[in-house]
Amino acid sequence: MLLTSVPTHIHAQALERLAWYARRWTIESWHRVLKSGCRVEARQFGNLDRFIRATALFAVISWRILLSTLLARLDGDLPCEVLLQPVEWRALYCRVHSTTKLPAGPPSLAQVVLWIAKLGGYLARKHDRPPGPTVIWRGFLALHEVTEMYRILRQNE
Repeated sequence: MLLTSVPTHIHAQALERLAWYARRWTIESWHRVLKSGCRVEARQFGNLDRFIRATALFAVISWRILLSTLLARLDGDLPCEVLLQPVEWRALYCRVHSTTKLPAGPPSLAQVVLWIAKLGGYLARKHDRPPGPTVIWRGFLALHEVTEMYRILRQNE
């Protein structure tokens, strides 16, 4: 039984309410990334305008973290460029493989999300569950630093 305050009289309406409820866990995960990863509640913004601008930015960051986590599970065969800019995946590839030689084409989305998760502390053992938003969050923080260093080292090429 699902309790709702929205009037529900026919079967189609009941199915719609169930679909809404099914999305709840994804929304909860997004809020957890926003609160824990971005630490939006712990920050002191000083005024409402700063709070609104920062929260808008953190909402997009949280969305990207959650999108990468879910999309890699749903369709990991996509090219990684649906999620990362070319400079990001190239920097990631060089870091993970300890090389400056790039592959002929972009790796799969599943592969780069696994690399990002490993940067965030994911161990990728045989029976581990797929990486979640927390290790992806930490991995993206490391990827940001790796990408900036890659840009600095490649600027004269």
